[in-house]
Order: sequence, then structure tokens, then C-alpha cells
Amino acid sequence: MMRKVDLRNTGKYCRSFSVACGLCAVAVCTAQTDAQFSQYYEAPSFYNPAAIGLTDFVRIRAGARLQWVGVDNAPQTFAGVADMPVKIATQRIGVGLMVNQESQGLYSTLNIDAQLGYKFKKLGGEWTVGLGIGMYDQSFKGSEVYLPDDDDFHQGSDEGIPTSDIHGTGLDVAAGIYYKHRLFWAGLSCTHLNNPTVTMTAEGTGGSQGVERNFSFTAHRTLYFMGGCNIPVKNTLFEIIPSVMVKSDFTFTTGEITARTRYRKFLSFGVGYRWNDAIIATVAAEIKNFYIGYSFDYSTTALGKASSGSHELWLGYSLKLDMGEKNRNRHKSVRLM
Repeated sequence: MMRKVDLRNTGKYCRSFSVACGLCAVAVCTAQTDAQFSQYYEAPSFYNPAAIGLTDFVRIRAGARLQWVGVDNAPQTFAGVADMPVKIATQRIGVGLMVNQESQGLYSTLNIDAQLGYKFKKLGGEWTVGLGIGMYDQSFKGSEVYLPDDDDFHQGSDEGIPTSDIHGTGLDVAAGIYYKHRLFWAGLSCTHLNNPTVTMTAEGTGGSQGVERNFSFTAHRTLYFMGGCNIPVKNTLFEIIPSVMVKSDFTFTTGEITARTRYRKFLSFGVGYRWNDAIIATVAAEIKNFYIGYSFDYSTTALGKASSGSHELWLGYSLKLDMGEKNRNRHKSVRLM
């Protein structure tokens, strides 16, 4: 015998969460299936599988985000993206990998996608049509749930809440299109295209010994639009880099806008605003092929009273590739130089 419960409704019963964290969890479950990154422009393939192989580099980025510091059990996110161009005969394609791990309260999510992009030139720029296929793993630490017996609003033997650690895995699909022009770039994508539902099974306890219960979690289909450009400031070594991202799960829509200034393609700083959420400050440096960027989010909502802000750090490295038929930069033996 099996029973099925929607795990998204269990958060309100877990007394181990603070009131603030409960509010955060509800917001995340209803409006943010994917992790939130303020430096979205630095890792576009996290949201769009077509944003790969855009340069002649093996491009690697790794990021960490601590959200709402000071709020117990707030989201903590770690992500990594890597991509590179590949030339097959005369056709250039892109390949990439996206890994994301996020924990929030008793929930934990692991998402891994392999990405492939087909490229063609049209309308003065390069187009990429991309597909991402991978796994979506959801887990819940039921062993850490505490339900008091002497409470009028909770039942210590509530069968709607698992009391053991459970997890499940489902197939995840994403798709997108990306356009790169010498003056600007833009991309449209959809993550969790197949609306994957993860089912987790727990053995019955208490009065339900021997009865298996199924708990489900659905990763909602989410649509993204991203775009930006580089505007050189005449007769200076500065350039202005505006960008925007809009996202929607077809129930909730939000967006953010960012304006950065970069000096000698080395040091950049900027500000951003996420609609009804936060003001963002960013500083970054590019030293040869290395990248480091830091962002601080100040919440403009009631969470600002309980949190000291959100911190985000990205590190990166780019390795130059020779896409020509002959490697003009091949290394020679020092004894022949």
C-alpha cells in the first residue's frame, strides 16, 4: 500500500524552522526553482544551455552564494559551469556542463546537465541553439524534523511529514537560443522544460508501519531572457556594460537590471536592482585568464531587518584554444629555440 503526499506542503509543520526561514522557504518553493545569482552575466550557461562555446576558450566558472546571512537555514548555493567550442569538419559547435547544489532548511537539490549547442551565422552575428539534458535530485532530511506532541497546531505523528531521510531523482531537460553580435548579446531559454516531478518514498512509521508513503516535488518550468552589451567610452579606457535578466515560471515573474563599468578590461564595478527584492553592488577583476568577482545584495524587503545581506563569490579561468587547422602557437623544444 502506498500513499502520495506533496512535499511542498510539509514546510509549515516543521517547528525546527524559524518563522523567517519558513517565509523564505515558501518564497523559494513558489517563485524560485533555480538558484538566484547576481552575477548571472558571468555564467549565462547556468540559465541557458545555448550560451556555450561563445569564445575560443575553455571557460570555467565556479560560484558560491550565501543568501540572507543571519536567517537560520537560509539558502546556500554552489555552482559550476564549463564550456568550450568544438570544430567538427567545418562546423563549429559548443559543449558544456552545468552543476548546481543548493540547500535550504531541510531541503537539498542537486542538478547536473550536459549541454550541446549547434552554431550558425545569420543577421550579422552568431546564433547558438542549445539543449541540456541531465538529472534533478531532491532530498529531504526527515530525520531532523521535530514535531512537538503538546501543541494545538501540530501532531507529533503527522503522516504527511517524513521522519527519515529521503531523496529522489528525475530526468531534467533545458533548451535555449543565444545570439552574439559584436555590439550586443541576447538569449532566451527554458529550464526544467519537461516539468520534472521527483518522487521520494519513505517507510511508514507509527500507526502506518509497513505502509510506504510517496512524497513528490516538482521543478517548475522557468523561462529566462538575458541580454547585454559593451559600450566603449570615447577617448578613455573605460567601457559601460549594461545587462538585464527577466524570468518567469508562468505564475511569478521578476527581473533585474545591472550596470557595470570596466577599466582597461581589468577592473570592473557596478550596481544592480532586482525587482521587489534587493539592491546589488559588484566588484570584479580579470587578471590574464583568471577572473574573481564578488557581489553583495541588500534586501529591500522585510527580510532586510532579519538579515545582514547576501554574499556571492565567483572564480574563473579561461584556457585559450587554437581552432585553426594548424596550431601556429605550438610549443617548441627549448633546445631548438
